[in-house]
Amino acid sequence: MKSRYTRVIWDFNGTLLDDVDLCIELLNRLRAQRGLVLPLSIERYREIFRFPVRAYYELAGFDFSHEPFETVAHQWVAAYNRSEPGTGLRAGALHLLGKLARDGVRQAVLSATESAMLERQLNRLGIRDYFDRVCGRSDVYAADKAALARSFAAELPGERAVLIGDTDHDYTCARAAGFDCILLCGGHQSRAVLAATGAPVAADFEELEGLLYAVSGT
Repeated sequence: MKSRYTRVIWDFNGTLLDDVDLCIELLNRLRAQRGLVLPLSIERYREIFRFPVRAYYELAGFDFSHEPFETVAHQWVAAYNRSEPGTGLRAGALHLLGKLARDGVRQAVLSATESAMLERQLNRLGIRDYFDRVCGRSDVYAADKAALARSFAAELPGERAVLIGDTDHDYTCARAAGFDCILLCGGHQSRAVLAATGAPVAADFEELEGLLYAVSGT
């Protein structure tokens, strides 16, 4: 059975990369340094996480009237870069990347991560060659990636494309670019937040594979 799509566009953090636990750990470390000693649970983290990430930091208790958001962002990225090599792909990700490649489906990455950092991560994980395009941001502030999605869409005339991500922002980007969208549980937002978009939601990579290969209209 062939995939319904000729192009799959992947979000990275939380979708392919299993980095949620690390992100929560680093967030709580930064919060503790600012006197916010009660750590956020994974459930609360998934409720408040959003784009732009400045808004999520504010919900996590950071006060940007006392320090610039940019200071916190750079501190977080520096800590993330030190610890990120200990993270790996989510269970089932490598299998599905390989299956799509063998079936001739073109794949790309669309991420709010800074471009050079994203390239390093993909190479470390050994998956860079699966993608003919890697689209990241020019800065570390993870503000938005809708413009990246629209720009990429302009390069894909005639392709049946789907964006796969783990946040409602991925759905917003897909809509802005005219892509289909499938959202994946187990990343940076809860299933309830994902389901509220109205997009199909997969529990894991096995279910995601079924949605990618399902006959349209079934």
